[in-house]
Amino acid sequence: MAGVSTKEIKNRIRSMESTKQITKAMEMVAASKLRRAQAQVANSRPYFEILRSTIDDIVENNLDFSSPYLKERTGNKVLYIVIAGDRGLAGGYNSNILKLVMSEIQDKDATVLPLGKKAVDYFRSHKVPVLTDSYAEAASVSIGDCFSISKQLCKAFKAQEYDEIRIAYTTFVSVLSQTPASMQILPLVCEASEEKKTPTMITMYEPNDEEVFEAIVPEYLGGVLYGALCESRASEQAARRTAMDSATSNAEDMIADLSLKFNRARQAAITQEITEIVAGS
Repeated sequence: MAGVSTKEIKNRIRSMESTKQITKAMEMVAASKLRRAQAQVANSRPYFEILRSTIDDIVENNLDFSSPYLKERTGNKVLYIVIAGDRGLAGGYNSNILKLVMSEIQDKDATVLPLGKKAVDYFRSHKVPVLTDSYAEAASVSIGDCFSISKQLCKAFKAQEYDEIRIAYTTFVSVLSQTPASMQILPLVCEASEEKKTPTMITMYEPNDEEVFEAIVPEYLGGVLYGALCESRASEQAARRTAMDSATSNAEDMIADLSLKFNRARQAAITQEITEIVAGS
């Protein structure tokens, strides 16, 4: 029995060593992708920050400014853009954002536009209406796709197909911290529209403020969507790196524990053999 026991332990040690190699490799891949994702986050922010300041400037300098993108509606029809991952093994990255959305769409006439295979599968299984599954691979969604989506959503919002459009994504705080968030993108919430500040400097836009505003909003929303996508990608890789690092540490602990058990079993087998030899002589 002692020989069989040591053989089983040896097989388990070999299995855990293989698992450790896999988790270590996945950790290194995630770390490499994380650096690129962080660079994308930093590069994406200035674009839509400038567009946002232009939007606020137009509204601030036109106190009687009116646009369908600014009007609050009393309806209950909401569209959620939900960004999740294509694969698992990323800790609570996918489950956290999906649970957040499910908690918010209760008692709402909600439709979901999922970005990522995990989001598509989750909402399909929970019988939530899905606008389209054309973006089932979040990794393949490009900046061009983001602007195409924003234009389609702006058109649908102006046609009053939805009363509110929100985006749910994971904000990248740090390598060890990622926070799921939900943000309203339509109708726009501008500080100027709430506070009605007195304009201090007037900027002239050609051909006029309203046309410039109508043209900028889809571009701005496309930038917001791309920025959220970059944040989510960075969060996913950070979560996967942390999860794989933890898995590697657990594998090392299990290997050490199994090695101790193997040595004890082998020592017990040797002691038993010596006892049998002595008893036989």
